[in-house]
Amino acid sequence: MNATFGGLSGVHWAVLGAALAVIGGGTGSAMGITYIANVAGGILVDMPDLFGPLLPLVVIPGTQGIYGFITGVVVAFVMKPGSGWGALPGWVGFQIFLACLPVAFVCCTSAIYQGLTSVGAAPMVAKRREEMGRALVLPALVETYAVLSLIVTIIYLFVVIKPLYGTLGI
Repeated sequence: MNATFGGLSGVHWAVLGAALAVIGGGTGSAMGITYIANVAGGILVDMPDLFGPLLPLVVIPGTQGIYGFITGVVVAFVMKPGSGWGALPGWVGFQIFLACLPVAFVCCTSAIYQGLTSVGAAPMVAKRREEMGRALVLPALVETYAVLSLIVTIIYLFVVIKPLYGTLGI
């Protein structure tokens, strides 16, 4: 087993980062979906025919949970499972941990605010069904930051950390 960093092995750091990304994205998505689902449920009591138009507003905060899941899966590939995870140096695992933080924090926060933005857009759909496209743009703007955090995490993992790790011959 290679040296630890801060008392944890490389595998421990990497798995901790992946877990935080999955937990952050999933928690934020669950909260964001809950906010808009409560409002949509109230609208659907009186206007059940709006289920289809309201569904995208309810679903969109869930994408951040998917970004957290993607990060967790990508970390497994960066860790080189075929070479034995014990070969992952502690300092590399810590870098993987740090690379997961943008998704962990931004996706948690943006999913919550995307749900709240969807709550603001739902009455627009309830009053004027034809405004669904415009109503969806509002929460989609919040999505931009979740996507950017995923891109930054992937760049850190594949452009910064993996090549450096690969040059060590490990």
